Amino acid sequence: MIKQIKNNITKSVLALVLAACLPSCKQDEFFDIRDTGGIDAAIWSTEGAVQLQLNRVYDVVIPQFPYQLIPDRGGVHLASDENYYPDRDEWARAALGLQGALGNNDVRLTGNTYNGNAGSNKYFDIARCNEAITNIPLGTLPQATQRTFLGQYYALRAMTYFELVKVYGGVPLITQPQRPESLYLDGRKSAKECFDLILSDLNNAITMLEGFNPDDGTGRGRITKLIASCLKAKVLLYWASPQFNPANDVARWQTALQANKEAYDLCIAGGKKLMANYGDIFRVEGTTNTEAILVRTYSSTVERRGHDGENRMRPASEGGSPYQGYTPTKKMLDAYPMLDGSIRGTSTQFPYDDVMFWQNRDPRFEATIAYNGSIWPLSGNANRKQWTYNTALGESNGNGVYCKRFTTPGLAAGNVRYTNNIGGSGMDWIELRLAEVMLNYADCMNETGNITGAKDMVRQIRIRAGIVQGNGSNDYGLGVVTGINQMRTLLLNERMVEFAFENKRNADLRRTRQMHLLTGNMTKIEINLVNPPVGNDLRDKGVLEAVTNGVMFRETLNINDKATYLRYFRPYVLITNNQYSAYSVPEFHYFYTFHNDFVNNGANIVPTIGWAGGTFDPLQ
Repeated sequence: MIKQIKNNITKSVLALVLAACLPSCKQDEFFDIRDTGGIDAAIWSTEGAVQLQLNRVYDVVIPQFPYQLIPDRGGVHLASDENYYPDRDEWARAALGLQGALGNNDVRLTGNTYNGNAGSNKYFDIARCNEAITNIPLGTLPQATQRTFLGQYYALRAMTYFELVKVYGGVPLITQPQRPESLYLDGRKSAKECFDLILSDLNNAITMLEGFNPDDGTGRGRITKLIASCLKAKVLLYWASPQFNPANDVARWQTALQANKEAYDLCIAGGKKLMANYGDIFRVEGTTNTEAILVRTYSSTVERRGHDGENRMRPASEGGSPYQGYTPTKKMLDAYPMLDGSIRGTSTQFPYDDVMFWQNRDPRFEATIAYNGSIWPLSGNANRKQWTYNTALGESNGNGVYCKRFTTPGLAAGNVRYTNNIGGSGMDWIELRLAEVMLNYADCMNETGNITGAKDMVRQIRIRAGIVQGNGSNDYGLGVVTGINQMRTLLLNERMVEFAFENKRNADLRRTRQMHLLTGNMTKIEINLVNPPVGNDLRDKGVLEAVTNGVMFRETLNINDKATYLRYFRPYVLITNNQYSAYSVPEFHYFYTFHNDFVNNGANIVPTIGWAGGTFDPLQ
């Protein structure tokens, strides 16, 4: 790393920042960086130039819509038991032990690519922040302007180091611009030293961003004091959680509790509240979305500002190409509780039927999962039904269920694709929302003995979801929880359901040290006809897809009547790839190791314990 920085860092970082002296940036230019080349100290005294450089840092640091950008071997960080994505990504399979195994060269958040592109190398993202944090105070911008810029840079640097530390445990802490004559030589720092820097940066951001509230339509997506406070609370949650706190030091939980309470209180005081309809969270943008806290803005009409998420979720009949990352595993389907919040199969008021698996479930199931014959409004058709049986007209075979959470009901099939850098849904990505702040707070309350408070956070989320109170002492499925361990289990499952397909499951399993406890096989479901086509004889397919007076027969079926359903459709079957083993994650994988190139070209950087040649223990 150091040798490469010596050759590349100076020209790679500041080449991005010299630009026309713009007084401000339009919202549509928020992530649109024009690299003009050149280095001049005057840029740090020019608000427009600094703003352009800051825009580029936002562009590379704020997470994108899932699967829009997958860096080299990035599947390692997308792997979980939530979806079928590992079926298309060998590194995700290796991370879960399904096929192959990860080696020292296979985790590449940094290490073998030396450029400033998004996802290429986190230390180039950090270098941009370091240049700004060092040089802005040397410029002539007004102090108030400097503080607003610096607060954002500190927060963005903290976010980048946090992502590194979650993966590696302890990392080199570079806080100054790197020059050939003053290179960093101190090697990896302990997890504690890393968290101390991250928290220091966030505290600086919280102080400097006091009064900075750009949520007026021109600065949406910018980091504010509220966002920095929520990030600080999340960082402290991680520091207290089993990944970094296996001995369960209660003092860390107390500190995390205070920070998470402050973040939650700030959210409520700032007007944040849960969206009334769970299904609207990723369909309503701007200040009307009262739940969104940290977002990455997108547009379907501005060049290079879109994403192809809609295409990855939609069925083929609606202009989509279903993507494995949005195909639920059977475990994901089973995670949803019943309508009264009870664990699947335990409610007497709302019984579970494994054939009619969608019935009597938590309403978030209906809002997230499209199953055979279910309503899935698309292309402006509010009554449109989705058919998922094998050989269904116009569909790809094998998808027994789809994810419909992030789709746009009014978007026409012809406008689904993001092509030639334009189009798609343009829906913003919400990286942090109030429900996560609440569940983080609930985790802290539970670990410090306040199960009642933890239940209250979950109860609010479940009421919003449409879960009913249930009989007697059921209390939205919370009545059976009487101890910390039970609440831990419930909270982890609640996160799986509430944040389904938001790319949080991998980090949650690692934070709670549950990844190595995964068992069973990766499976998905498939729906087949009772009498599938044989040669030219369409049999049930011909009956279901026969059109009378412009209406297909299948559209008239009551699929919620079990006898009717079973007349045409068999109970689902589980699909397992026999080439894959069961989930099997080594316990030492909670801290990955740096790529060999990073180790060999750096100074005093050694592999992580558990890995080949590993001697560095992040927790010491």
